[in-house]
Amino acid sequence: MKIHASGEDYLEAVLVLQKKQGMVRSIDLARHMGFSKPSISHAVGVLRDGGFLTMDEDGFLHLTDIGREVAEKIYERHQFFTEQLVAAGVDRETAEQDACRIEHVISDTSFQKLKEKMWGTD
Repeated sequence: MKIHASGEDYLEAVLVLQKKQGMVRSIDLARHMGFSKPSISHAVGVLRDGGFLTMDEDGFLHLTDIGREVAEKIYERHQFFTEQLVAAGVDRETAEQDACRIEHVISDTSFQKLKEKMWGTD
C-alpha cells in the first residue's frame, strides 16, 4: 500500500513518542501533533487497515515491521535535513518545518548520495 506524506508524519510521530515515553495512545498522538481526536482516530484506522500499525486491547499503538521501517526512514531524513539546515544558519523552527517537507519528496537515491557526500563516503 502506498502511503501519503501525512501518513508518514503520523508514523514518525508514533516512533518519536515511543522513543520518549515507551507506550503511545491516540490521545498522546493528538496532543503531540495538535490534531483533533477524530482526525487521529481516522488516520490510525487508515494506517491500521494498511498494515502500518496495530492497536492492542488497552488502546496502545504499535508500529508493524513495515510501519517501523517507514517511520525510521522518515525520522532519519527529518533529523538529517534539520541538522543540515541549522548548520547552514537556518533557525531551528524553520529548519524543522522545511525538513518536514523535504523528507517526503526526496528520492531514496538522492538522499543516499547527499548522506555519502556529507559524510565523505562517496
